[in-house]
Formats: sequence, C-alpha cells, structure tokens
Amino acid sequence: MVKQHRAVNIRDFLEKNKATFMGEQKLHEWLQSFSCPPNPDVERFLKRNAVEFTKKDQSVTYLVLRNTDAELVGYFSLALKPVTIRADRISKSMARKIARVSALNEENETYTASAYLIAQLGKNFAFSEEQRIDGTELLEIALDTISRAKYFLGGVIVFLECEDNEALMNFYARNGFKYFDSRITSGDDCHKLNQLLKVV
Repeated sequence: MVKQHRAVNIRDFLEKNKATFMGEQKLHEWLQSFSCPPNPDVERFLKRNAVEFTKKDQSVTYLVLRNTDAELVGYFSLALKPVTIRADRISKSMARKIARVSALNEENETYTASAYLIAQLGKNFAFSEEQRIDGTELLEIALDTISRAKYFLGGVIVFLECEDNEALMNFYARNGFKYFDSRITSGDDCHKLNQLLKVV
C-alpha cells in the first residue's frame, strides 16, 4: 500500500546541510497554519515550544506531511522519560515484559524504567474533515518512529498522558494502550491527566 503521509524530523528544517532547510523564521511562519481547536495546548506547543524544545533536546517534534503536496496535516513530539508503574495496575504478562527493562522497588511494588513518551499528538483542523489525517494513522506513524528508535536503542515501553475524556480513552484503548495511573497537573489550571502505556 502506498503511504499517504510521512514524518519529518523538525531538525531537517533547521539544519543548513539538509535539502529541506528553511531556517527558524520561515519554519515558525509555516507552523502558524496549524490549527487544533479541540486541544489548544497541542496547537500552542507546536507554535511556541516545539522548535526550542527540539534545539535543547528536551523532546523532538516530527511534522507529518501529505506526500502529494507536503501540506502539514499533523505532528507528534517524542521524548525519553522515566516512568513509574505500580505492579497492581498491569497484567502479569505485561509485568514480565516490563521487568526486563526496569527496576522493581519491592517495598512499594513499583517498576521504574526509561520509556518513550508521546508528549504531543495532534492533527491539523485547518483542513476539511475529508482532507484531515486519521487519528489512528497519525498514532501509527508516531509508533513507527519509536520502533525505528527501538532498533538502535532498545526499550519496550511507550507511554502518554491524555485528558480524562471518554472518547480519548476509548481511542487509545482501541490502539493497544492500557491505563496505569493518573495525575493532577500543577499551576492555575489544575486538571486530571490519565496515563496510559503500551509495550512494543
């Protein structure tokens, strides 16, 4: 099957030796076309933080482009982060897989490991519904990028945080993610985020 979309590391638009180089100013201008009304935080991150976070190696953002015209249809940001997982929140088979790459704290029965974090995931609502990338395809592209990193670095855990929203939870469940915990954000806008993981 011919792939309709591709992911491009944002660094490829910032490094002068790349054929895709456009420089930071033009890149910022291009990113202003991204719109995500259902999740303003996703839109804000891409426009304000994605470039700087990538330059500082805090995370790396990938722009998802349509192959036919290189339109920006979505993006995702990946990072390596430690994660702590309570043993009683996961199945025994999942625990066995996680145990290979983590340290077990027997006192409080938690596993701590390095994991791939899908820090941001969003599609561009500037396009009509028929032209938008499907959420499942966008997630698959992110997971495929992680699989390539896994080939060089190892690791088996992918996790993410999402709003406490039934539609979102069902979406990630359909794509193989399991709930393992939640947390309350800090700051003025305190709200609950659910934490989900997948073993790859």
